[in-house]
Order: sequence, then structure tokens, then C-alpha cells
Amino acid sequence: MKRIIPAILIITLCAALLVGCARGGAAEVGFGPDGNWPSRITIVQMPDENNPHTAAQLHDAFRAGLQEHLGIEVEELLAFAFEVGLEALRAGNLDIILVTPMSFFQADMLTDGMIEPLVTWSAEGSAPYKTVFITRADRDDINSLEDLENRTFAFVNPASSSGFMYPMVHLVRELGRDADRLVESGYFFEAVAYSGSHDSSIMGVIMGDFDGAAVAYQLLGSLENAGLIDRSDLKIIAETELIPMPTFIIRSDLPQDLRDAILEFYLDFDDPEYFEALFGNPDMRFIRAYREDYDIIADMVRILNLEVN
Repeated sequence: MKRIIPAILIITLCAALLVGCARGGAAEVGFGPDGNWPSRITIVQMPDENNPHTAAQLHDAFRAGLQEHLGIEVEELLAFAFEVGLEALRAGNLDIILVTPMSFFQADMLTDGMIEPLVTWSAEGSAPYKTVFITRADRDDINSLEDLENRTFAFVNPASSSGFMYPMVHLVRELGRDADRLVESGYFFEAVAYSGSHDSSIMGVIMGDFDGAAVAYQLLGSLENAGLIDRSDLKIIAETELIPMPTFIIRSDLPQDLRDAILEFYLDFDDPEYFEALFGNPDMRFIRAYREDYDIIADMVRILNLEVN
């Protein structure tokens, strides 16, 4: 089966609502150390759906800090549809936006490389973002992916990155099976189920509803910390490579020294309140993102026969 990934993915994790107006036409040029910077840049910030008032204040502080650092005007927008951002990028009306890994792949393909990753985020010591394949600890007959043949298996849902797409790529690579048939009951697995959530997949394995499941690694620790599971009841039989986080991307046709100055501000930004509100972790910080971090997306599109438009 060929799955279609439309170019209407949402940049940020909220409703497709455009707040504010994109500037009309390119900004005046003649600023910066070499006189080649625009007078203004526009960025898309991350919303905080739980406390929009706090988010607005925090974003304004971020915007004001970046504006002071650069010495040019910084405008901000909040959350709109991917195709709107893509057209704004092409027209030179938008400079920095947040995208999912798949949306980065689409934007890079559809803009002929006129964008590049800027930053993503991480916290020292935080659990890596990857998928693990789990079964019950007492299942001595299941110790590898190959042992899942003729067993019941749970994915989260077909739209889930860590709960479907990335584990599917790993399964196809490791087992050498047909990607279009791997979810068919009786092809490799006895039966395939979509549990609807990582929590349901984990509990389903513990309760014996599924012989195995593919779940986000971080959820194991979260559920144990909440007292909902005992990690000793489960064992990990395989894991994917690290899954890239969403990334802020920047127009690559902006002057190099401007891009360097913007990157410097993101990497030096150190406000625990900001990261607590937007990421739920005061220890989060922006880190450099690299194009090669997202190479797996091209492999995923090819291996899973995804049609990107």
C-alpha cells in the first residue's frame, strides 16, 4: 500500500490558526556589519496551549532579546498551516519556522534546498527519543525481532512517528520483508493491531493482549515514575536509531553572518521558565540541528513507499 503524506502538516502542535499578518514584500536591506542584512526578520514561535497568556509574555521576551542581539526588528507569528509557511518562505516573507522531521523533508524537497535546519532541543540526561520493541519479561520464547513471527503485535496508529513509521522502517530493514504487506495479518505477524496510544500498547503487552509492541522509549520511564507499570515486567528486544526532534528551519539565502548571529542567540538562550512552559522541562535547551540528522526521513519515504506532495 502506498501512503500519501500531504503537504498540509501543521508546523506547531496546535490548531492551524495564523495569528498576525506576514509582512508585505521583502524587508529593506542595508543593515548589519556588512550592510547586507534585512531591516526585519519574521519567526514562528511555539504556542503554549495550556497557558497562552504566559506563552505570549515569554515569546515577547524571547523576541525582544533576539531583536536586541541582532539590532534589527524581529516579528513573530504563532502557528499556521504548513503550506502557508512554505509559500511565505518562497516569497521571502518568513525566515524561521518550526517543522516536524517529515515537514522538513517536504520543505527541503519543494523549495530546492532553500532552507536548512537551525536548532532543535534536548536536555542533558533526558531519555533518548527512539522506539523500542517490547514483550513481557517472562516470554523466554521472544528475544529478537525474528521471534515475533506468527505473534500478535501492536503499533500505535499509522500516523504515529515513533509508534508506527520509524519501527516499520526498522522492521523492513532488519527482516527484509515487504513494507506494503508487513501490517497484513498472516504475512509476518499473526495479527497486527493499532492500540491508539503508547500507553495502551504497553499495558496490552503486560496484560498479554499483544505478544509485542513498538512504543516510544520515554513512555516506559514516564509510566513507571507514575506508578502505573513495573519496568521489570517488560523486556526490550530491539530498538530503532534515534528519532529526530522537530526543528526550527531558516532560509539559507539569508546572509551567513546573520544566520550565525541568530544561531548564537538560540544556543545561548538560557531561561528555565521559558523551557518549562513550552517543553515541560526547565532543563531543556536549544541545540544545533544538522541536515544529516534528518537523512532517515528520505530513507523512510523510500522504504515505506510514501508519496509526498
